Amino acid sequence: MKRISKVWLFALLLAAGAIAFWYFSGQKKEEVINFNTVKVEETTLQNSVTATGTIEPVTSVTVGTQVSGIVSKLYVDYNSVVKRGQVIAELDKTNLISELNTAKANLSSAQSSLNYQEANYTRYQTLFKKGLVSADDFESAQLSYLQAKEQVSTSMETVKRAQTNLGYATITSPIDGVVLSKSVEEGQTVAASFSTPELFTIAKDLTNMQVIANVDEADIGGVKAGERVTFTVDAYPEDTFHGSVTQVRQEATTTNNVVTYEVVISAPNSDLKLKPGLTASVTIYTFERTGVLCVPTKALRFTPTKETIGKQRKIQDCDGKSKLWTLEGNLLKAHPVRTGMTDGTNTEIVSGIGKGVEVITEISVTSDENPGEGDQAERSPFAPGPPGRKKK
Repeated sequence: MKRISKVWLFALLLAAGAIAFWYFSGQKKEEVINFNTVKVEETTLQNSVTATGTIEPVTSVTVGTQVSGIVSKLYVDYNSVVKRGQVIAELDKTNLISELNTAKANLSSAQSSLNYQEANYTRYQTLFKKGLVSADDFESAQLSYLQAKEQVSTSMETVKRAQTNLGYATITSPIDGVVLSKSVEEGQTVAASFSTPELFTIAKDLTNMQVIANVDEADIGGVKAGERVTFTVDAYPEDTFHGSVTQVRQEATTTNNVVTYEVVISAPNSDLKLKPGLTASVTIYTFERTGVLCVPTKALRFTPTKETIGKQRKIQDCDGKSKLWTLEGNLLKAHPVRTGMTDGTNTEIVSGIGKGVEVITEISVTSDENPGEGDQAERSPFAPGPPGRKKK
């Protein structure tokens, strides 16, 4: 009997525990459905394209030399300010002066020969008219005279070329500007046999720079001259520089199967912060409008259902491709709207609803026992999750 009593007692305890577990686990907490709303307000809509580029002077000239020789003197250095026509370097002129003197001597000799041949031709012409010399002798004298005349012309051109080459030995600045680079030193030999040696690079105006940005082919369609641009450089991370698109170049550049196009952007530089060669992170505003009536784009994606809004509330739907929902007491009312531009976050409302109206963007669910948990509750523009979730 004692053994049977213990068995029944254990069974009763198990049954009581099961009933208690069922009772307490079945208790459901009440959940509060909250509708998050925003007002229809005016704001600024803008779309942008990002790219990287290099800061360059608007005008820069590479100064070289057309003659070979030894650099005898340099009159400028890096960052030197120069004027147009200012002498910035000289080559050794010894050989060039010698070539000029030789050309002048040859010209003098050719002139003397011409004088003789001219007198001889005149004499033969007189004799030929009197029949005292043959036609062959006359024509020979005439040919010698013409050849001497051509030789003088050739010698004169040689003198001019030698004078020009001597002038090239004095190198002057072609523009007003600042010396950005210097490629030679005094005593260095430069050879102009096959290509023009580069001596200096001169930038015309460092207060007016430009950014050459490489824009991806997927974004280039929206980029046009005149659009506003902002950019930053690593040298001044806290500063934002402003400019505008001045040119969209048609030539494409392909690197590792990536096609880009060069976009030229003005970059005023009155404080001379921007230096040639700096890398710029560029934002080009391809579309920009201010004072546009907008709502968050997620408000247009919100769609209520009977399961998500609670039993006490009703839905009044409408026809329309785009809708906004308002809460009027216990009624969720749909308003058909016509939309315009969007920047991904906000969308323009062209018509269908007025400024200042509060529209629903999403539903959030909180517990009535601990409202503070609402921040941790799952949120969705479509559904809050099944109501009446059990306590954890």
